[in-house]
Amino acid sequence: MSLDAAEDESTSEIHIPAEIDWDMLDKSKFFFLGAALFSGVSTALYPIVVLKTRLQVSSTKVSCFKMSYSIMRHEGLRGFYRGFGTSLMGTIPARAFYMGALEITKSGVGSATIKLGFSDTTAMAIANAAAGLSSAMAAQLVWTPIDVVSQRLMVQGCNISAKNNVSNLNSCVYRNGIDAFRKIIYADGLRGLYRGFGISILTYAPSNAVWWTSYSVAHRLIWSGLGYYTSKKDEGCINGGYGFKTDSKATVAVQGLSAALASGVSAIITMPLDTIKTRLQVLDGEENGQRRPLTALQTIRNLMKEGGLNACYRGLGPRWASMAMSATTMITTYEFLKRLSTKSQDCLSRG
Repeated sequence: MSLDAAEDESTSEIHIPAEIDWDMLDKSKFFFLGAALFSGVSTALYPIVVLKTRLQVSSTKVSCFKMSYSIMRHEGLRGFYRGFGTSLMGTIPARAFYMGALEITKSGVGSATIKLGFSDTTAMAIANAAAGLSSAMAAQLVWTPIDVVSQRLMVQGCNISAKNNVSNLNSCVYRNGIDAFRKIIYADGLRGLYRGFGISILTYAPSNAVWWTSYSVAHRLIWSGLGYYTSKKDEGCINGGYGFKTDSKATVAVQGLSAALASGVSAIITMPLDTIKTRLQVLDGEENGQRRPLTALQTIRNLMKEGGLNACYRGLGPRWASMAMSATTMITTYEFLKRLSTKSQDCLSRG
């Protein structure tokens, strides 16, 4: 029995709109459309990521407005898109790993927990947490090298726009993403591209687990708070004849609000780890006159000297905004994508 089917057979009075699980998707359409849709989302939100990254590597507290003004004044709009080409190239395979692991894990764990006798609410929370962990770990295999390169390109303009606010910024000058890959490999070997991989896993795996669990809980609580949402049960729909004709506006609104709330929880909990990760990937130390990658312990000590726990939360506003907007567009786009990619009834019956 699938998690979705179990929800429909539940005696609970609050019905959550039926989900489309992994077996119902046309995989080629799912990944092709996903790459196109999420590339558009990445383009719109990239400037906020650049702003967040620059704030995190700054050795002193700088306001979002001041940093934004500095970038625009010295580098123009182009400064907000440094490293974008590299990031976009990595987004496509990373998203494919992410979405595949997410759907497979959610479907498998959801079915297993239902069989073990958990309630549908508990099963959803467990399945979403497990899916968040596995998808983040799968994506980081591709994303960490892309993250290292794109973030190095993002902060290059700091040499011009915030000279006095950046500590130990990597001294290499990169012409583009390919040049950065080549120089990082030459200087540090393959390990250079996976700098901060461990802390990335420690950041994104819990962050995704927290986000998907919070989203699942918030989603259900909001529908429960409404008491009854405007939809009618419709025989003959997907999920074995149990589907819903939902009010699409209400569904999108609830998804968006749930995503924003989940992003706030996840951002606050994991922000210190994200700051440490960014600095590990971008900044260098110096030992006996030679450049050396910083260790996690050195990074934490530097942050404590610069402002204690408050220094770990530099860039929280842009990160929260970025996560909230990204998550809201991601979840609504993701659900839309799944519906576009659903197999026809004939395919489902043959499957």
